[in-house]
Amino acid sequence: MTAIVSSSPHPTPLIVRSLGRHPYTPVWQAMQRFTDARTPETPDELWLLEHDAVYTQGQAGKAQHVLNPGAIPIVQCDRGGQVTYHGPGQLMAYTLIDLRRKNMGVREFVSALENATIQALSGYAIAACAKADAPGVYVGKEKIMALGIRVRRARTFHGLALNVCMDLAPFAGINPCGYADLRHTTVYDEGGPADLAVMGQALVHALAGALNTQAIWLSEYPEALAQ
Repeated sequence: MTAIVSSSPHPTPLIVRSLGRHPYTPVWQAMQRFTDARTPETPDELWLLEHDAVYTQGQAGKAQHVLNPGAIPIVQCDRGGQVTYHGPGQLMAYTLIDLRRKNMGVREFVSALENATIQALSGYAIAACAKADAPGVYVGKEKIMALGIRVRRARTFHGLALNVCMDLAPFAGINPCGYADLRHTTVYDEGGPADLAVMGQALVHALAGALNTQAIWLSEYPEALAQ
């Protein structure tokens, strides 16, 4: 794993908010508002939550990758990548990070998310890896974490989706991330915890290390989500 060195001897903290379960669109809109309103002094934030069942189609998404959505809604969004599924039991980690302040490029940031997930999984003896040609994290040939971000004025939003303990059947309704027959697995199926809060703690610890920062947990909802 590549060490990430901050350009500042006193890195700004990472504010972590555990938000429970929400529909997709209001959270997506809140991320946009947060990113548009933030200043160079705004602390970075990490939002942990789960979504009601939804397919999200990235900016480059192709309609042919949506096979049989059934009653699950499809949302066209502004992240990178193709179509994926979010639902209960999947841990969303939305990364609202100022890359300029971190002195990081986009590729380096994506690698940090992948490496932090791999580290968090290793704590439960789950051997995971990243692939150079297919963003995300895999256990063997099965995908366990998907990621897609948007960068606006060097500030990121969207983030990663980690399959913790969930029904994987809806992935059969799409070509996930644009790949036909891509199989998925979960943390629980690989012998890890079924509890999203437990996995969230492990992921936050690993992400804080990868981003060379201190995680501070706050109970308050972000103002952008309250609007």
